Amino acid sequence: MGHTHEHHHHHHQAEAADIASLRGIYWVSIALNLAFVGVEAGVGLWKGSLGLLSDAGHNLSDVFSLVLALVAFRLAGTHGNKHFTYGYRKGSILISLLNAVILLVAVGAIVLESIHKLRQPVAVDGGAIAWTAAVGILVNGLTTFLLMRYRKSDINSRGAFLHMAADTLVSVGVVVSGVVISLTGWSVIDPIIGLVIAVIILVGTWDLLSESLRMSLDAVPEGIDPDEVLKKMENTPGVGSVHHLHIWPISTTDTALTAHLVLEQDARSEDVVRAVKQTLREAGIHHATLETEQAGQDCTDTSCL
Repeated sequence: MGHTHEHHHHHHQAEAADIASLRGIYWVSIALNLAFVGVEAGVGLWKGSLGLLSDAGHNLSDVFSLVLALVAFRLAGTHGNKHFTYGYRKGSILISLLNAVILLVAVGAIVLESIHKLRQPVAVDGGAIAWTAAVGILVNGLTTFLLMRYRKSDINSRGAFLHMAADTLVSVGVVVSGVVISLTGWSVIDPIIGLVIAVIILVGTWDLLSESLRMSLDAVPEGIDPDEVLKKMENTPGVGSVHHLHIWPISTTDTALTAHLVLEQDARSEDVVRAVKQTLREAGIHHATLETEQAGQDCTDTSCL
């Protein structure tokens, strides 16, 4: 019986220069959005606008999201140590789960406040709302543009990109409500926009929440078909069959696999393992631990798990 352990440290961030650039973009985006949150919350309190306050609260959650994405970006690249043999990569999954929970709390707060405002409408300054949210379009739009280049190479950046793109649309909605209030005086549009914002956040958060929960429970990551992986492994020359197959996420970008390979007659363990690992790398699995057995060997007890 042969045991082969191989760990390929594969990162979707291309080069050191790109990593440094992305880190800088995160910091700039955090500073921009934090400054805007202060302005928007101040004007919202001054003018008594729920639309602005709810948008400021959501933008504050965006700042947390960007900070958490930056932390996850760092955790995903950590190396193993004595007590954490995969490093702190799992932290990137827990952070995405935390991010989703924060957004759900924000949705709940916005919905409750919006319902209260619908029951007791308050007159607001539509012009102030429109101008402040217009600045939000610029800030969110610029952040979206900065993250656009990295959306395909890093999952955390892709999440931040989609988040900021949605916020740009939300700010457009707030501008529309401000214009409507200025032209018609129909202040009830303000809590209605608040509810629309809540729905947009909820829709955008649902996939993040469900996938984060799945990955936290070590489910097979999305984009990897376990049946297809098994088929490719069994079709590798020298492999008779495969059993005790386990696939789970190490982080939001790294996937691990363990399996037992039953070798065909006269197949060389080292050659078969090398070929199977190459097949797995092509399937996006870069941390494989494979155990080999000769055909007919008894492996039915719990020691093979």
